[in-house]
Amino acid sequence: MTKVKLLKIAHGRSGDKGNGSNVGIIARHPDIYPFLKENLTADRVKEYMKHICKGEVERYEMGNIGALNFILNESLGGGGTVSLKLDAQGKTHASTLLRMEMDMPDELLKKVSQ
Repeated sequence: MTKVKLLKIAHGRSGDKGNGSNVGIIARHPDIYPFLKENLTADRVKEYMKHICKGEVERYEMGNIGALNFILNESLGGGGTVSLKLDAQGKTHASTLLRMEMDMPDELLKKVSQ
């Protein structure tokens, strides 16, 4: 097992949905997706993003593209038109989540290093 940042094994994209941010995490290799599906839970994302996300975290699986989509409810201070936050659209939330560290089996890590 090796501790890696999620950035090493996945791409991310984020944006806004009213007062919630939408964070997509896409596996860098098809064999990584099952690992993400098992280990990157809504509860784990909620704990990691608790300084940003004040509401519930919802997770949606998109196996056909090897991705997970997270909705971070109550994370934008009311939304783009009313928020005083610097990032009222949540554009940096994927970058924040991609810095989460995970313990990963070495044989899977080799898939993204090739």
